[in-house]
Amino acid sequence: MPGDKSISHRALIFGALSVGETVVTGLSQGDDVARTEAALRHLGAEIWAPEADTRVIFGRGVGGLCEPASALDLGNSGTGARLLMGMVASHHLTAHFTGDASLSNRPMDRVILPLRQMGADISARDGNLLPLTVAGTRSPVPIEYVLPTPSAQVKSAILLAALNTPGDTSVIEPVPSRDHTERMMAHFGATITEREDGDGRRRITVKGEAELTGRPVSIPGDPSSAAFLIAAALAIPTSQVTIQNVGTNSLRTGFFDTLREMGANIELSSIQTVGGEPVADVTVKHSRLIGIHVPPERAPTMIDEYPVLAVLAASAEGQTVVRGVSELRIKESDRISAMTTGLRACGVTVDEFEDGFAVTGLGRPVPGGAAVHTYLDHRVAMSFLVLGMTSEEPIVVNGAETIDTSFPEFMDLLTGLGAEVSQKPWTRNDYRD
Repeated sequence: MPGDKSISHRALIFGALSVGETVVTGLSQGDDVARTEAALRHLGAEIWAPEADTRVIFGRGVGGLCEPASALDLGNSGTGARLLMGMVASHHLTAHFTGDASLSNRPMDRVILPLRQMGADISARDGNLLPLTVAGTRSPVPIEYVLPTPSAQVKSAILLAALNTPGDTSVIEPVPSRDHTERMMAHFGATITEREDGDGRRRITVKGEAELTGRPVSIPGDPSSAAFLIAAALAIPTSQVTIQNVGTNSLRTGFFDTLREMGANIELSSIQTVGGEPVADVTVKHSRLIGIHVPPERAPTMIDEYPVLAVLAASAEGQTVVRGVSELRIKESDRISAMTTGLRACGVTVDEFEDGFAVTGLGRPVPGGAAVHTYLDHRVAMSFLVLGMTSEEPIVVNGAETIDTSFPEFMDLLTGLGAEVSQKPWTRNDYRD
């Protein structure tokens, strides 16, 4: 599998904030990560690529970033934009952030609010949209911040700003979110502590004015990318696929738990720890799935996998109900609306809620024969390509090129496993919409 996208962003950022050499192997080749890499070069980091998935970084050290001469264009990468906003907020420089049409419509207020409390001056289009400008403060202020909703991106932005802030900064999580930032901070030498408050909330505290030292980072395979191949193997009769070196951090594996509850045959082997992250080989066999109610509290551990879960639910026996995932409406697209619209076009009954959806499974392959739209969302595109592998009639996915933002190897892997994907032009009249 390609390197984990979330960890790839963070490895580059911590390398840029460290003193000495950082060697990153297994880096994601997606455009999102490439945008973060380019932005870090503009901020003064020296980065070169001896191999396609390897980067050698000589960082500037915490507090040593330089003011970029041009805008930082993060393309479609919400992770890159939010984490870099946090990184520059406590440096005395000004940086302009831009992105593509999708990113420019994704709200940034959840990051802007705590960074302003730490002293950064942030101006944004319509108050919370890109393009925006972060004027970092010369005298950042440590804060104690309670996350209103679980978000690894918001948490990470605050923790990154804390590295160049005197004193202790704490983030309090009512519900744990993915902890790659905390693991990597410790790996690079920051003083970071975690404990559970008396009310069950998780408190993460970073000691500021940190000195980070370059370290090697080996990035595991991305479980969110693996999810699409796992789904295809589960859906297609006689399939059995083993996916090697997949990250199995417990805060990322809610999708596995959900699939097992639906009846999926999934086994982990070769379990080990690499660079502070648990990894394993995942073997998946075709399985008959049943609909379930997905616990809302599981959302932070599988937030990127709901689109492909909806696809599997469409051919499962019975209804699958997902609630408590309003976060999906502010991803690369409104994923609740995108999946609901596309599945209905393919002959599936779907109820849409403000915070989720309910898919009535057919217990057999869906009719298909529709043209669906990605809304510039790579996960929506990959989900409907997986659905097209099992539908009675082909499915046309308009805008599949957006897959390159996270998983440029996807088409080759899919066809290598037996999928029939045609990229010849079709007309809208060929399929009902």
